[in-house]
Amino acid sequence: MDTQSYKTVSANAATVTKEWVVIDAADQVLGRLASRIALILRGKNKANFTPHVDCGDNVIVVNAEKIRLTGNKLTEKVYVRHTGYPGGQRFATPKELLKRKPFAVVEHAVKGMLPKNRLGAELFRNLYVYAGPEHPHAAQQPKTITLNEI
Repeated sequence: MDTQSYKTVSANAATVTKEWVVIDAADQVLGRLASRIALILRGKNKANFTPHVDCGDNVIVVNAEKIRLTGNKLTEKVYVRHTGYPGGQRFATPKELLKRKPFAVVEHAVKGMLPKNRLGAELFRNLYVYAGPEHPHAAQQPKTITLNEI
């Protein structure tokens, strides 16, 4: 009897093909954008996805300052951090953070959607967020994608 053999293909660092993609964040809802970015960083949109390997693409996000938050989140959501000193708890709203560091809001949202381990830290290094429409990664020849294509 002639049978076919279906082997499970497990990707590794040598067999993964990483690409560069550009996503325009202008007028995009923050959470929906962040979940799509995390999906691409993780590599879940590829056929050879392997959970324990960095098989995702490098993502460049432009126009992070034009991100949109729904409801009253712009003024009522609170980001909490701690300086490390006694009484060093600091609070910031997305409105304040967008003025100071426009890229930080997108980075914070995406980082929260990645795994909380060494792999997650490695994946986060593949994310490049810029406040304006320009980015210095033209040499990598990134392809522009829209969220509906994913």
